[in-house]
Amino acid sequence: MAYDEHLALRIERIVGTANDAAGAVTQKKMFGGLAFMLNGNMWCGVSGENLMLRVGPDRYEEALSRSGAREMDFTGKPLRGFVYVDAEALETDSALERWLSYAHEFVSNLPAK
Repeated sequence: MAYDEHLALRIERIVGTANDAAGAVTQKKMFGGLAFMLNGNMWCGVSGENLMLRVGPDRYEEALSRSGAREMDFTGKPLRGFVYVDAEALETDSALERWLSYAHEFVSNLPAK
């Protein structure tokens, strides 16, 4: 599956791909797209034209209630703790940054792999 390279570049500009105070950010091909990892844990990524986010099980329902979010179900079964965000909800960099920050709250508290 191809992924939206423009969205991937926007994410890269925001989260970077180097060590910083928040930890090590790397990229990895997975889920048929491109994932951004924080300290070895999947944080966000691009699948098709969608932003994928790891929000965690405790904030899953809250994330789904936000405009533009839906279940991440690329296998036919929803992955609890992960959501897709539609392109229409990501039109501005500030909107993208808010979504990335939302997922960062969960992933930054996971132990490094």
